[in-house]
Amino acid sequence: MPRKIVARRSVIHGNGVFAVEPIAKGERIVEYKGRRRTHEDVDAGDSGDADSGHTFLFTLNDEYVIDANFEGSTAKWINHSCKPNCEAVLEEDDGDDRRKDRVFIEATRKIKPGEELAYNYGITLDEAHTPRMKKIWECRCGAKECTGTMLQPKRKKKG
Repeated sequence: MPRKIVARRSVIHGNGVFAVEPIAKGERIVEYKGRRRTHEDVDAGDSGDADSGHTFLFTLNDEYVIDANFEGSTAKWINHSCKPNCEAVLEEDDGDDRRKDRVFIEATRKIKPGEELAYNYGITLDEAHTPRMKKIWECRCGAKECTGTMLQPKRKKKG
């Protein structure tokens, strides 16, 4: 993949990823890389937790998480937005080893040079979405339709 992006400071949050060349709608931009770890490993480790409001963890499948704290790519700096211009696309490996599944970030529309890349993180937490948790996971994307939080709405359980 040609180098069309660069990481630098962002007005959304900390670091961000920006286009330095035009990116076409549907273009695969970057792979979200990092160490494959089991969910149990991550839960027991020190790579982030629900109370931090910061994560380089990406759920790969039911067995594994990509932990970009280790061997991560530029993709770990892409910020969340309620009006994203990218999406995360899962590519499942043909074999039985779920560690070989991969995640790519693709453009959902044309992106101009200088524009910040963003996708909806789709964060779901088992804990209650209290005002405190919503503040921890505050969204700063600035979109007109911003929900104010990176947390996805809870789905009602069927009775």
